[in-house]
Amino acid sequence: MQGSIMGLFASPTGGVPKPFVEHLQVTVNGCIGDRQNDLKHHGGPRRAVCIMTSDVLEQLQAEGHPIEGGTTGENLLIAGVPRTSLDVGAVIKTEDVTLRITGDAPPCKTIKASFADGGFKSLSHKREAQTTRWYAEVVKEGTLHCDEAIHIEAIN
Repeated sequence: MQGSIMGLFASPTGGVPKPFVEHLQVTVNGCIGDRQNDLKHHGGPRRAVCIMTSDVLEQLQAEGHPIEGGTTGENLLIAGVPRTSLDVGAVIKTEDVTLRITGDAPPCKTIKASFADGGFKSLSHKREAQTTRWYAEVVKEGTLHCDEAIHIEAIN
């Protein structure tokens, strides 16, 4: 399945919102230029990159939430692929980078400003399967670029 990178986000000081960046270098330990303030719940090799699909973002916006790219801590916003194409084990490839989904990224109160009435659990995999952000490990290090093509190898 083909898609593209709609947005890249990184915060050198940590927290949200993460500002837009044109490109993002990813390593097995995370995104260069992006800091996590809570290392118990974020970052590390199995949570090196946080990903969201544009259809999740658009659904939440349609529900009245003031969410935008980067406001919930994602590093990578992808377009052109349905949320149902991502699950644990799915592989995302660009020309330079390979990522593998390791799990959902549970929402926390830090992102409540992106939701009407602070309802951050609207982005919970437990509430609605695949309406979430995902964590990925970096299988092949490299640089991601905005508008770059991606290929999803879904698990069956």
